[in-house]
Amino acid sequence: MTTPDVTGLAAPLSALLGAGTKGTGTGVAGTSGTAADQVAAAPAAGTATGTAPATGAAPGAGATVVPAAAMAGLPGMAPVPSAGSAEGGAAPSTVPGQASALTGAMPTTVPGQASALTDAVPTAVPGQVTALTGAVPTTVPGTSAVPAPGAVPTEAPAAATTAAPATTPTATTPPAALQFPGTQRGAFSPEMARRDFPILHRLVNGHPLVWLDNGATTQKPRQVIEAVAAFYGSANSNIHRGAHTMARDATALYEAGRAAVADFLGAPSPEEIVFVRGTTEAINLVAQTWGRANLGPGDDILVPVLEHHSDIVPWQQLAAETHARVVPVPLLPDGQIDQFAYSDLLSSRTRLVAVSHASNVLGTVPPVAEMTALAHRYGAKVLVDGAQAVAHFPVDVQAMDADFYAFSGHKLFAPTGIGALYAKPELLASMAPWQGGGNMIESVSFDRTTFAPAPHAFEAGTGHISGVVGLLAALDWLSGFDHEAIAAYEADLLAYARQALAAVPGLQLLGDAPDRIAVLSFTLAGHEPTAVAQALDEGGIAVRSGHHCAQPALAHYGLDSAVRASLALYNTPEEVDRLAASLLRIQQAS
Repeated sequence: MTTPDVTGLAAPLSALLGAGTKGTGTGVAGTSGTAADQVAAAPAAGTATGTAPATGAAPGAGATVVPAAAMAGLPGMAPVPSAGSAEGGAAPSTVPGQASALTGAMPTTVPGQASALTDAVPTAVPGQVTALTGAVPTTVPGTSAVPAPGAVPTEAPAAATTAAPATTPTATTPPAALQFPGTQRGAFSPEMARRDFPILHRLVNGHPLVWLDNGATTQKPRQVIEAVAAFYGSANSNIHRGAHTMARDATALYEAGRAAVADFLGAPSPEEIVFVRGTTEAINLVAQTWGRANLGPGDDILVPVLEHHSDIVPWQQLAAETHARVVPVPLLPDGQIDQFAYSDLLSSRTRLVAVSHASNVLGTVPPVAEMTALAHRYGAKVLVDGAQAVAHFPVDVQAMDADFYAFSGHKLFAPTGIGALYAKPELLASMAPWQGGGNMIESVSFDRTTFAPAPHAFEAGTGHISGVVGLLAALDWLSGFDHEAIAAYEADLLAYARQALAAVPGLQLLGDAPDRIAVLSFTLAGHEPTAVAQALDEGGIAVRSGHHCAQPALAHYGLDSAVRASLALYNTPEEVDRLAASLLRIQQAS
């Protein structure tokens, strides 16, 4: 794709276009350094600029800052310090030398000093007793190399009166991977990530927010927030067909987003990427197009028991219409898919296997490539639900040979309402459009309508253009980190969390598959899951309770509800300690 003249665009958008069109024009991986350079060279009108700290330059292209009004406009949101620098110092909540576009220079806060919005708040120091937990050191002696996270819980004065529990979970040692790795390009640490998330600096019920509901949705970095705002402020237009500059700019951003998704998934071409509202719509699209044309009486759709409802219900609906069968694939006690049962259930009747790349309730990561290869021997197609996978480890649709792959942007640090479906080109070419309208046609008359080629044939009407811009920004931001390093860090954090929660009496974790993402679903003896989640929320800890849209998976354990704490790249060992200490208090109070 040729980079258009974008001199009139705000800096974040110009940078994203540069990132999306560098090299082959198929993605953004490894291009955010160029994006950052473009931002520095082309500041948005009316926005003061300055030199960002070294650790802030790594992710994405956001050289502007979130306005102070956005940082402090919500109840309880105080501009507490963001992540520590490489030397362990606290990074200011705004980039030094930059001014808010709305309110002028935004005040920074120094650990131990009063916040601009609240009274003086003490900063927790590693190895000291904290006001929240009353706990003995959250890390054992000898782990001082692990820096205090810049967004380390800074307690409101009211929390200081909390009584210390009689005992606390046994302190566990954060693994070496949790140490700050430096500021080189492609490095990763949670501190580097946290500095970009304004919402992680707010207070909830007088406590610093601990966001452990990432399985439901991830938070958004400032680069995404800024890119969406900049689109509406400088480039808002409908896409395609327009002859004016704004239409060309918006179209360039939209198609750069498609190229970025293709690159992110390892797809050969952007033409194999269809934009949808999310994973649910992607699965329904496949069911209503490919499924309707290829399934009939006696055909089987294999669906593992661990699947999310969005990967069960559409197939049940389709089977009811076509007289096909949905065949559940059982689980082993540890939450793995029973591969022997899967092999036995495959047959010449199998037309489709629908499987999650990672379970949203058990964390299980199935051997998708092996399952796909086996399904292909029987001529079956494979749809992979990647909603829970894409934020946690690298994805390569060609390596796994998936026929379809779906994900949702909002679980990948992007806005809600945008997602993508990858499909092999021969499958897209064989599928009829599932919705009709503008943008998906070549010509219309009352005698005959001809459709645009894929992927546009499946994108009727005006798409979520700003959502694509936000998704592009999220992928650009994420590409600033080593994705393998993220996966390794989360694996270490999961092991640390499992050890910490094991010290809570009566807590039962669900699932113990050897390959898994950082999801911790559990029950607490004597307490309903909803009551546990509400009690945790009182201390600023956000988890989810209920059936998690995975009732068959919970039924495998004889349950209809559980608590789920789901971790992401910006979560820290200190946040895990707060969760464990709070659960212990809940248990001791009963």
